[in-house]
Amino acid sequence: MVTSEEILTALKVVQDPELGMSIVDLGLVYRAEEVDGDLEVDFTLTYPGCPLGAQIEEDIVDRLARSFHKSVRATLVFLPPWSPERMSEEARVGLGYPI
Repeated sequence: MVTSEEILTALKVVQDPELGMSIVDLGLVYRAEEVDGDLEVDFTLTYPGCPLGAQIEEDIVDRLARSFHKSVRATLVFLPPWSPERMSEEARVGLGYPI
């Protein structure tokens, strides 16, 4: 069984192409777990009109399939809406947000 922590660690290399930062550090991953032998990830974007959702989804699926050799379902969600408070301290500092 793959843990949520293992999935998030693997996803740390997946970057938001516009911001050049990890989707995990940006707080874009809402759920990451193994369900019935498959990996499921719910993720969001920094804003609903972002044109890079398909690219991020592809990167998530590719990274996890290669890392764990399991089927992966990545689902783009918009609830709850993303906000800068979801970012890690490292991401906030990197983007100039107050800590």
